[in-house]
Amino acid sequence: MDPAAEQADRVVRLAVDLVNLRARLPARTPLDAGTLRRFLAEHDEPTPVRLGPADAAAIAAVEVELRAVFDAAGVDEAAALVNGLLLRAGSRPRLSNHHGTPWHLHVTDEDAPWAEWLAATTGLGLARLLAEDGMARLGRCAAPGCRRVFAGGPRNHPRRYCSPACGNAARVHAFRERRRGRPGRRPGTAPVSGPAPPGPTTGP
Repeated sequence: MDPAAEQADRVVRLAVDLVNLRARLPARTPLDAGTLRRFLAEHDEPTPVRLGPADAAAIAAVEVELRAVFDAAGVDEAAALVNGLLLRAGSRPRLSNHHGTPWHLHVTDEDAPWAEWLAATTGLGLARLLAEDGMARLGRCAAPGCRRVFAGGPRNHPRRYCSPACGNAARVHAFRERRRGRPGRRPGTAPVSGPAPPGPTTGP
């Protein structure tokens, strides 16, 4: 894969996974520092990840902003929200290889707080998707019972589901709903009717 495309996919995946991480937690359970340290380490941030309660609270606020992008009613609303994330970019874009990592694009200072880095970095990835395809490859899964978000995939291929498994489950669910609503009839066929009864006849 092209290194630039790989980096872009990574930051989009960071946005998706952060929102989906919050969705997996029980209601009103906060994104605490321990959970977020593990999350960042799993996404290839250098360890040990130093992140305290104040950082966790700030990242939780960024997650709310990201969630709003995925739930936006249209591209104009999503673009305005992404522009809000990009306001966190505190420096000019530049390449960095900090902590021995491969060269990659940075839009914040090296010592920027975690929340500022997350907002600007994920905002940059989502901005690329919106500029290429609008909301066609970004949103919340349409499968019944799934609340995960998704982003990315091949250009010019609109998405509705977070995974092939959810797409298949949705098709099975729709098929069963059609069968339930039309008993005894194969989906996609019209009812068969017999010949119309003869009308009344009159003499000459």
